[in-house]
Formats: sequence, structure tokens, C-alpha cells
Amino acid sequence: MTHAMLKGSNVPLGATSIRAVLRWTPGAGVPDVDASALLLGADGRVRADEDFVFYNQPRHPSGFVRLLPKKRTAEGLTDTVQADVGSLDASVDQVVLAASSDGGTFSGVPDLRIVLYDAAAPDGGPLAVFDVRAETGEETAVICGELYRRGDGWKFRAVGQGYPTGLIGLATAFGISVDDSEPASGASASEAAAPARTQAHTPAQTPSRSGPPQADQTPQRPDPHAEPSYGYPRPASPAAQPSYGYPQPAAAAGPVPDPDFRLPPMGPQFVP
Repeated sequence: MTHAMLKGSNVPLGATSIRAVLRWTPGAGVPDVDASALLLGADGRVRADEDFVFYNQPRHPSGFVRLLPKKRTAEGLTDTVQADVGSLDASVDQVVLAASSDGGTFSGVPDLRIVLYDAAAPDGGPLAVFDVRAETGEETAVICGELYRRGDGWKFRAVGQGYPTGLIGLATAFGISVDDSEPASGASASEAAAPARTQAHTPAQTPSRSGPPQADQTPQRPDPHAEPSYGYPRPASPAAQPSYGYPQPAAAAGPVPDPDFRLPPMGPQFVP
């Protein structure tokens, strides 16, 4: 039986492997949509940056949450997250299913919905369907729903919470640390501030849809052996010759003369 979900409603799944399919209608000027997932602990935050599964990190280290290739179907385009929730570590309390837009806001994405299937029954019908609608028209990321533990099973809650700060704002809201010095890439890297729940975690790869990672921009310490800039005094060195025009080092003082020293007679004219 398929459950048509309303925002805020929940339903028991009765399955241990879930295929969550994002579906929308493409067209001229329609932003592209990317699915993502965050594995959260009981505190509602990721345990490590590896708990963020998205297009630059499409597979969780455990292998139990992963992105599947995008597909074009008769109904539109799809991007899919598969979560083997029954195999997840007990420290994972929920799996957030999210989407981000590239090239515009979700107000320009028609017919967006998330459809859940039992991955162990490929010919089975949907378990739940939720039509995701933009609320403000400024959303560039949205939490479509969440899979969460309830007793010995798992349930799905329809959420529909949007973020105008794109994928970076969504990620930092759940404890992912990103390098905000990297250039923005479309709406997924909005310059707007992240939500108030943002807190730094261990460093992560910055969400970026294109281009190689940026070079490290950390200022480098000066090389103590490098030649100084022209016009500045050179560093002292015992073996180095002083530069032209600089005072020459003073010669070491000789031995103290013997006070009793006398020159020998130097000829008969000196004889008394």
C-alpha cells in the first residue's frame, strides 16, 4: 500500500533496505537537482564528515548508504539514495534525505517528489510518496524527509524544510565543516550565512560541483635561508663577506706588548 504523505506525517516502513527516489520534471531553465543523505547520531548531528553522502562523496564508508546513478524515466529525471537501514551501526539514529538545486531555486523545479521503495522487492510498489513544495521560493536545498529508528524498526517522516543557503548551509546545519574560502559554485554555494546550529567539525571536502579542489591558500612561513629583499641588510654569517659600503669588521686585537722589551744596539754609534 502506498502512503501519500503530508508534511509532518510519518509512516512505519516495514523494510530494512530503502530506495529513496527524487523525481522531477526537467525542461528549459529548470535547475538540476542532486540527492544527498546525512547519517545522524542521537544528538541530531553527524558523527564525522564521512556521514555526509553527496555527489562528491557518493558512498558512505560503511557501504550501507550510497547514491545511485541519475536516470531519465517516462515521468522525468531521478536521483536516488539507497539506505540499508537494517545494517547501519546502532549509533546512527536517523538518515536525512535531502536535495539541492544547481542553477536556480526550487521554485523553478516542477513536480518534485520523493518516492520510497523496498529495495529488496524491485517489482514492488512505492511504500510512501511525498510531494515536496517550495515554501518561500528562495530554497536552494531542502530536507525532503528522514528515516529514523522507532523501537526495532524504522519510520519515514515527511519534512519539506528548505534552506536558502544551498548544500553548504544544509551540511553545516548538521555539523559538517566546509572550507568557506572556496569560490561559490551556483546556488549550492550561496554566500548567505549558515543556520544558527552551525558548528565546526573535523575538516571535510567542500561541496563543489565542478573543478579540481582549490590549492591550499594558507600563508607560508618565510624561509630563513632565503635571500632577503633588495635594500635590506643581509643576515650575518661568519663565512660571508660584508656587502660593499658596509663597515668592515674590526680586526682582532694583537698580543699586549712586553713592558721590558728593549731593542738591541744597532751599531757603534749607539755605544756610550
